[in-house]
Amino acid sequence: MIKPLNVFVSRGLSHHPDKRQVEQSVTDLLALDPRVKVTMIPNLYDLRPDGDAYSQLKELDEDFIVISWMFQRAAHWILDRNGVLGQTGEVEFGAEEDDDADELEDDILEEEEKQRVIETLDIPDRSIYCLQFQHPSEPQHYVDEVVRIAESSLMQWISGTPDQDKLDRFLNAEQRHEPELSAIEEKAGRRWYPVIDFSRCTNCMECIDFCLFGVYGVDNQETILVEQPDNCRKGCPACSRVCPENAIVFPQHKSPAIAGAPAETGGLKIDLSLLFGAPDAQEVAARERDEQLMLAGRAPVEESGNANGSPAISMEPRQVQNVGADKDDLDHLIDGLDSLDL
Repeated sequence: MIKPLNVFVSRGLSHHPDKRQVEQSVTDLLALDPRVKVTMIPNLYDLRPDGDAYSQLKELDEDFIVISWMFQRAAHWILDRNGVLGQTGEVEFGAEEDDDADELEDDILEEEEKQRVIETLDIPDRSIYCLQFQHPSEPQHYVDEVVRIAESSLMQWISGTPDQDKLDRFLNAEQRHEPELSAIEEKAGRRWYPVIDFSRCTNCMECIDFCLFGVYGVDNQETILVEQPDNCRKGCPACSRVCPENAIVFPQHKSPAIAGAPAETGGLKIDLSLLFGAPDAQEVAARERDEQLMLAGRAPVEESGNANGSPAISMEPRQVQNVGADKDDLDHLIDGLDSLDL
């Protein structure tokens, strides 16, 4: 018998009736399809690693799908942080065409020269597909994408010559059955912690140097990890702002860039506030960190004696910055504006 593909529907935090209707409509439609087995779970981000939901997820050794209200990148690395590992499954739903792909090619090649932590990890050879709920949205679109993934996943793990009748029933879904739907009811309190996108992380240790609350640590391979997630100060995203690779994600933050929106690469990623004299990301991060230190009854970090007068970002930076060697993103952007002869 061909096993159905597991689909986990993660309920969002919002109680807005329209969003709840999207969740329920998608769940009901999927439950009628014999190619999938649907399980509803509480908000993925808030679940404890030792709870029922993650225990069930950890038992799986095959492909599966998670549908949540979080960005796809955020959902994947939340699972990874909580011990559910797998390759990032290719999702077509909600994918956008990149009209500037050719122009970014040189920048992307330069990015790929850096060694990412993901290259050193032992990740199981199975795919995890993360779909993002959107509102408003047509429920059937989610079902179509789930069916596409289910059929693709089936063809990858079938070996030998399958029974043609069973294969036809799976691919064509001609035989309906009673809805196969279950739910995991688990008490999940609101949480706030970072997750690391290891496909972008270079293990530079800027985050562990910057954060003074003991959130980050290293494993026995000296690889960065979120060691004490609940030490994180609620609402504070400061470490994400100082990460040079946009590898630190706070899935519930209001800013898409911090919440896990697709990471930009290459020289076009720039904080435009630098052009207009507003505080840059590092200054904002330092201020956010100092506010949290004072709220915790601790003294803020004094300004460093740097020649540029910028606030202290890390206690003892592990990577020495090569100041003044090459042009940075701002220099390249200004050069590009000059070339336009405006």
